[in-house]
Amino acid sequence: MSRGCSVVAGMKRGNWQGRGDWGRADQRQHHNPGRQRESCSHRFECGGPGTSQNEPSPETASPSLPQSSRAPELPGFYFDPEKNRYFRLLPGNNNCNPLTREGIQQREQEGRRVRLLEEDEKPRKKSYRTGLNSTILLQKRHLGLVPETSYCRLIHELKVSSMRRHKLEVQSSDSSSPNTDNFKLIVADSACERVFTVNDVEHGGCKYGIMNFKGCSEGSLSVEMCDNLYFTNRKVNSICWASVTHPDSHVLLCLVGIADTPGCVSLLPASLFSNSNPDQPGMLCSFKISTAWSCAWCLNPQADKNFSTGLSRLVIVTDAVTGRRQTYGINSDVLAQQFALRAPVLYNGCRTGEIFSIDLRQRARRGHGWKGVRFYQDSAVTSVRILQDDNYLIAADMLGKVKLWDLRMAKAVQQYEGHHNEHAYLPVHVNEQEGLLLAVGQDCYTRLWSLGDGRLLRTIPSPHPAGKDSVPSVVFSSQLGGHRGLPGLLMAVSQDLYYFSYNSDYQEQRGADA
Repeated sequence: MSRGCSVVAGMKRGNWQGRGDWGRADQRQHHNPGRQRESCSHRFECGGPGTSQNEPSPETASPSLPQSSRAPELPGFYFDPEKNRYFRLLPGNNNCNPLTREGIQQREQEGRRVRLLEEDEKPRKKSYRTGLNSTILLQKRHLGLVPETSYCRLIHELKVSSMRRHKLEVQSSDSSSPNTDNFKLIVADSACERVFTVNDVEHGGCKYGIMNFKGCSEGSLSVEMCDNLYFTNRKVNSICWASVTHPDSHVLLCLVGIADTPGCVSLLPASLFSNSNPDQPGMLCSFKISTAWSCAWCLNPQADKNFSTGLSRLVIVTDAVTGRRQTYGINSDVLAQQFALRAPVLYNGCRTGEIFSIDLRQRARRGHGWKGVRFYQDSAVTSVRILQDDNYLIAADMLGKVKLWDLRMAKAVQQYEGHHNEHAYLPVHVNEQEGLLLAVGQDCYTRLWSLGDGRLLRTIPSPHPAGKDSVPSVVFSSQLGGHRGLPGLLMAVSQDLYYFSYNSDYQEQRGADA
């Protein structure tokens, strides 16, 4: 016992490396791995587009402090490399000196986030790739040294690495009541002229409305909140835009019931949120469908004006005009859905990890004979996205695995590393025009990958401290604000709205404030 106490006391004085054979052996054991981890963390903190799938992400860039230091890990103790001494870890309910492993990890994560934000604010962000600039790429392209596909990918990689953050001021007719509620979800229409927003409110419910975006030829972006906002004491589970009378004329909303208030699926006209046409809001429907986890709208003419809802052990396909339903019984909760574009085929992602398709042209069969393509992720599926040619599907699950599946072979052909998820319902976003895949992790970092080769191009820290109630919601578009819009990333987090410009010549709009 006295020998063990003297060893710990010696370590507190910072002399553990020189204490006999034991110290030298431990030094040999921890020396090289420690140096390797430090160099990896340094490379990541430099930031840039060259972070590959084999390089550490923010959540793995540096492990917990007892492992990241060169000192050996002792059960119940934490080694502080700055003070060069050990401290005893205390239980989380100790209010006198709450030094816990969770608190240490949160402090480390917040420090990394602040450093990355400072790096992003620098006028010229250092790139991993030597010689990655538009001039050299253009010269190599003219000389035939870079193939066309590689040139396009590298140009997008360069643009992603150069994106800068700009805070947007949301204009409203009622300027006396600014937004004081946290953004929960934003979903853009097909033209990215309007964004449907859901905000949490203090008393436990939520409010929802529509923001209009306009891009100017001068390179600026303006945002205006519609006049009418609606409040509900129910939880919004899923949202998608619906084309009932014309493209994106309605919004399909899944509301989960609480207490004595039943859940429902509402089809709301977008004009309902504006005062320009209050007398004729258009078709307004509410379907009694409780506990709906997901929803999707079909754009194929063969299943015109049909939408789907994913429930617990059930999939319901409903005709929005006639109310006619088709039901499909399954053995799990359907957490994610999307229709293919070229055929009336619905893809579903389940809590069990199963992904299966339903062809609406086929008659119902006994058992599960109506299921088409079937394959499995490693965990509960939180998002499915079909690519435009209907041959590939991207799926994400609650283990943070994001995979590209070839539907013709039911085989995973690409994996996108770095996404962080443990139990949250988090979507992924695809922009095929720019060749990008985006996802916000449970650690509140926004990651962008190359859609073709799975390379991690950029990791963007949240402008606000990370927390389970402050996970950013994002939209990426090549024309944010319509036909004359600007390409870039829209991020809603906490009470603020940010724009990351995909072009370097973005102009801050100050005319409204002048």
